[in-house]
Amino acid sequence: MVGYETLQVAGSLVLLAASQASAVQNQVAGRADQVPLGVGADAGINHHKTSKPLVSTEALQHSIKSDNLLARAKDLYKIAKLGEDEYNHPTRVIGSEGHLGTLSYIYSSLAELGDYYTLSNQSFPAVTGRVSESRLVLGDKVPESASPMSLTPPTKDKQPVHGDLIFVHNSGCNVSDFPTEVAGNIAFIQRGTCPFGTKSENAGKAGAVAAVIYNNEEGPVHGTLSTPTPDHVATFGLSDEDAAPFLKDLKSGKRVDAIAYMDADVTTTITDNIIAQTVNGDPENCVMLGGHSDSVTEGPGINDDGSGSLTVLEIATQLTKFAVNNCVRFAWWSGEEEGLLGSDYYAATLSPEENLKIRLFMDYDMLASPNFAYQIYNATNDVNPVGSQQLRDLYVDWYRSQGLNYTFIPFDGRSDYDGFIRAGIPAGGIATGAEGVKTKEEQEKFGGKAGDWFDPCYHQLCDDVSNLNLTAWEANAKLVAHSVATYAVSFKGFPERSPLASSAVYEQTTKYRGSRLFI
Repeated sequence: MVGYETLQVAGSLVLLAASQASAVQNQVAGRADQVPLGVGADAGINHHKTSKPLVSTEALQHSIKSDNLLARAKDLYKIAKLGEDEYNHPTRVIGSEGHLGTLSYIYSSLAELGDYYTLSNQSFPAVTGRVSESRLVLGDKVPESASPMSLTPPTKDKQPVHGDLIFVHNSGCNVSDFPTEVAGNIAFIQRGTCPFGTKSENAGKAGAVAAVIYNNEEGPVHGTLSTPTPDHVATFGLSDEDAAPFLKDLKSGKRVDAIAYMDADVTTTITDNIIAQTVNGDPENCVMLGGHSDSVTEGPGINDDGSGSLTVLEIATQLTKFAVNNCVRFAWWSGEEEGLLGSDYYAATLSPEENLKIRLFMDYDMLASPNFAYQIYNATNDVNPVGSQQLRDLYVDWYRSQGLNYTFIPFDGRSDYDGFIRAGIPAGGIATGAEGVKTKEEQEKFGGKAGDWFDPCYHQLCDDVSNLNLTAWEANAKLVAHSVATYAVSFKGFPERSPLASSAVYEQTTKYRGSRLFI
């Protein structure tokens, strides 16, 4: 068992693996061992006038340098290497020493800034899943697209299970959809109508030993079962193309035998969001922004979301040179890669009074993709809380002022803005692209290579320091600075908050929980 010790930072306790405490302190430019104690919420806040100049967008943008961003990325990769002993490669997945080191790095960097911010951490239980090995055999074929659902349980005793593939005629959203012969066999279920977790749960209740959910749209299914239940069974996603010949056989009455194997664990770990709020500025009118502190298990996550979370940290650092009229609240979310867990928890647990203090939330996730496009979430007021479109237009105006092209992308629940929109808080953000394929038109607008992913190393081991486009990163970091400075000075012209006016339309149209589909 790994030993842990606590590092007291800014009046909060950060859980840190004992084996890594000195490593983090030594690796990250000697900063972590110079943390001033007693700074923050427990130190007694003095709301005093300051002689610092009021922040301006020009001055804050000018403070953003790619060299500083790159230096932070190198620090973060060293921290990710702390995960090598357990995972055999660098990672910052929650629960790993790499993620604990990331939390320590963020805390210590903020604490060095003196009394400009109140600092706090919000602990919460996060359900995590890890698939060590899996295999699906249908007939005499091993479908290439077969993919374990996130948070899937293992097959019984973590051993292969055998049975017939049983076609479920309806969507599997009710136990009555499952024929009696599914008991002891493997359910074959169409995607759609209800969440994957509901389908897996109903398959389990019907006695299935495993489930395969095939796509009713083009492409593979990389989904999540979301909140575990005792009735979930080992569940795979399958592409429409790979499913087609088996659907044909089953509908014609042919028997298809199947073997499913899943060695997986679903556990709960306690992890932390980190929050920093300016001491000065109107606390009843806060501009909030954030990025996520964790990576996927498979890699160090230096673009996803080192680029976003480090941008937020660098701007928090540079903002201390200035005064603000409105409070600025920075956040580093944990558990984003497990399904937006940290941001959802934060937004859902806000009291009505605290909810209304947040005038808007800005999400910054992946700002330095190597084959980038300048992407703006297409957040409109008719589908989202009023104010989301005004934020979208601020990004549009800035790109135009810099002579840069931009493109709109769906506002569909793939990142940490999701919980805020559900809580009725206006939100939006920018990105540079993940696994989506760049088109020829986008190549003409942004350069790069058509036909390749925006980030060819998305969710992979190669998402390291070499996976960053510094031109895109610096430009987007300046835009983040512009968004902070604009609202830190004034909300003039920005819609007033209305109590918890969430959007039913948004909730009906979103299909993602972070990077994974849930329905």
